[in-house]
Amino acid sequence: MTGTIYVLNGPNLNLLGKRQPEIYGSETLADVEAAAISQAKTHGLDVNFLQSNAEYQLIDWIHEAREKAVAIVINPAAYTHTSVAILDALNTFEGPVIEVHISNVHKREEFRHHSFVSLRADGVIAGCGTQGYLLAIDRIARLTACEN
Repeated sequence: MTGTIYVLNGPNLNLLGKRQPEIYGSETLADVEAAAISQAKTHGLDVNFLQSNAEYQLIDWIHEAREKAVAIVINPAAYTHTSVAILDALNTFEGPVIEVHISNVHKREEFRHHSFVSLRADGVIAGCGTQGYLLAIDRIARLTACEN
């Protein structure tokens, strides 16, 4: 199996390991990236790991993924609950999409219980910490193997 997974990270995830470690843990985004790359390699896949605080940049990467990726793993962070634009962009992508949240959003504030992204996602992983990214990569490997 070959192909690239775009792993997209939304606002404030650049502060992972520093911001609210009691919720998000002590691993940095660089730690997550290294683990994701390693996990993808076990399945013969590559990772393009990206983070932005700007909604338009995430949308541009989703558009780019249409031509360059077999799947998308996305942790849209706060845009989960607010961005119809990200949902619309994801709806243009034909491969699998897995939504990841480090914390269990359903144990948090009520506004975090709704996700626009879930309307497109083929799977949602929440509350598994940064391991959720690895679980998403494993799921994508299985889904893309079934398509080949």
